[in-house]
This record gives sequence, C-alpha cells and structure tokens, in this order.
Amino acid sequence: MFARFALAGAVLLAPAFAVAEDRAVLSVKVDHIAPRGGNLRLAIYDERSFADDNAPPITDRVVPATPSVQTVTFDGIPPGAYAIKMFQDANRNEKFDTNWLGLPSERYGFSNNARPDWMHLSPPRFDAARIVLKPGANWTEIWLH
Repeated sequence: MFARFALAGAVLLAPAFAVAEDRAVLSVKVDHIAPRGGNLRLAIYDERSFADDNAPPITDRVVPATPSVQTVTFDGIPPGAYAIKMFQDANRNEKFDTNWLGLPSERYGFSNNARPDWMHLSPPRFDAARIVLKPGANWTEIWLH
C-alpha cells in the first residue's frame, strides 16, 4: 500500500521538478555600494516592459544594502532575454531620488553596466542592458554609479 502512495506521489511531483529544472537562477553581484546603507532595489524586466516606467517588473527584490559588494539571487525565472534596473535606496523612501535638474541623487545601475540615455533622461535601450538567461545558474555584475 505504501509503495502505491510513494509511486503516485513521485508521478505527481515529477512535473514540478521538471519545471523547476527548466527555470533560471540569476545571481547579481552588485559593486560600489555606498556606505550610507538603505536598501538595494533590483527589478528584472522583459523587452516590452523595460522602457515603460509604469510597467511592473517580471520580478524584483529589495534587500538591505551592505557596503561595498553584495550578491542578490533571483530564482524561478523563465529562460529568456531580460534587463535589470536597480538603485540604492539610501533613505528607504521606496523611490529613485533625483535633484532639481532630474539627475540621480542615489546610486543606480543597469545590467551589462549600460549607461542611461542622458539626452532624454531615460534608462538605456533594452538592447544595451540585455542579458540572456538560460536554464540553471546564471550570473551578472552591476556597478553602481
């Protein structure tokens, strides 16, 4: 009787393990974290949502910032092309602060260390920040500016 339950359980759980193996795990090494502390706010976007400030990310993480290097891990991401936007929310007000000119007053970064489009005061193009996640372990590094 126990063998039947064990076999039935294994058959029912097998698709869950197969799906988990098809997912990506992304480790993001964040460099140049300011000693002011606060939180690191990282968000992963697909191509469609990257340029839209109102679009929700595919997934995001908020972790306490510890100077000067830290690794943040995302798991369960479908393989594909993505881009990361992040900043160090030093005052923990949950928004990216800028000065009266619209220039950043908190450290920020993008995947591939892509630079913002300063002409339009906007994030870089998706193609500049694009990273491709494959099933299993992936990693990238972001330098905060």
